[in-house]
Amino acid sequence: MTTATATPTRPRSVLSDSVIVMGRELRPVISDPFSLVAGMVQPLFFLLLFGPLIAAGAPPTDGSPWAWFVPGILVMTALFGTAGTGSNLQFDLQNGSHERLLVTPLSRSSLFIGRALKEFMPLVAQAVIVVLVMIPFGFRPSPAGAVLGLVLLGILGIGIGSLSYALAIAVRRQDWVFWTVHQTVLFPLMILSGMLLPLENGPAWMRTLSRLNPLTHVVNAERELFAGQLSPDVGLGFLAATVTATLGLLLGLRTLRTSTS
Repeated sequence: MTTATATPTRPRSVLSDSVIVMGRELRPVISDPFSLVAGMVQPLFFLLLFGPLIAAGAPPTDGSPWAWFVPGILVMTALFGTAGTGSNLQFDLQNGSHERLLVTPLSRSSLFIGRALKEFMPLVAQAVIVVLVMIPFGFRPSPAGAVLGLVLLGILGIGIGSLSYALAIAVRRQDWVFWTVHQTVLFPLMILSGMLLPLENGPAWMRTLSRLNPLTHVVNAERELFAGQLSPDVGLGFLAATVTATLGLLLGLRTLRTSTS
């Protein structure tokens, strides 16, 4: 008489489940690469229409004005490309797709972490396209610094995307609240980061708010990295991006647990 032995199941981990969720979220992007270009429309318009004005005037810093302007546009790409991604989660919450995922063996934390990590790759791909487009116009980035700058940009994207997802979960039944908060926060952060115009000669209150803005430190770090320079600004930029990503993930996970408990 033989007895059947049950095959032991491998315990699931948040990391492996997050990779599965990330792959699921990346699949539509890979199948439709045009969506990457669509997310770059606004930054490219700024490069096309705003860039010549910067290039025609006195450069804010020594060297090519593109070395100052393009890194700021890359951070703008991260800001606009990931701040609105919570609307996709909000749609899944409303049509029941997210609830169907909750009954799968995937850990609930991975459903959020995987979505957040997904923001890294499309954002880096968009940034690479922007850099390649600008090289014929005279933009000369440091190769090693550019790689570090792309990593920094991806970390920031994870943080902003996490905060966007957390907001979507918190206001899941009120679309207008999501977009109201989105527009209210987005543009002050953009202007006070100095990504478009230098703030050194601005009023004292604006300079103070700029120093409190984490995007300011990321923008400064990107400019230093693409110029091939390592300075304290680079460390502050990575610190600001890492803190943003950590807070975004923690806040998002807490909001998810609260909404499904």
